[in-house]
Amino acid sequence: MNLKKIHHIAVICSNYDVSKDFYVRVLGLTPIREVYREERDSYKLDLEVNGQYQIELFSFPNPPARVNYPEAAGLRHLAFEVDNIEEAVHHLKELQVEVEDIRIDPWTEKKFTFFADPDGLPIELYEC
Repeated sequence: MNLKKIHHIAVICSNYDVSKDFYVRVLGLTPIREVYREERDSYKLDLEVNGQYQIELFSFPNPPARVNYPEAAGLRHLAFEVDNIEEAVHHLKELQVEVEDIRIDPWTEKKFTFFADPDGLPIELYEC
């Protein structure tokens, strides 16, 4: 097997309009394609991240709540690389997004922080 890169990440949301606004307006991701799948009563929104990666935002009727324990099994968080973490945090706070304090990775000495999407999915910003 020759894995080349992550192709996409799928996120299921509980409120499609709220999450679409968050990922497009707040995070600034670019919509590529949006489809409504009538047979599943579900939207699927493909989002571009800086022209390289894609997030698939899904809505389903009554999805189960996310387990929010920080060390629960499964996907822990979604991380985005940024050039300037202070600017990114300032942008999020201007849009009323709660952001944790900026910390320093003890091994890389790089800055990082966390915030959450509307359903509580942890999102990390990591300055490179």
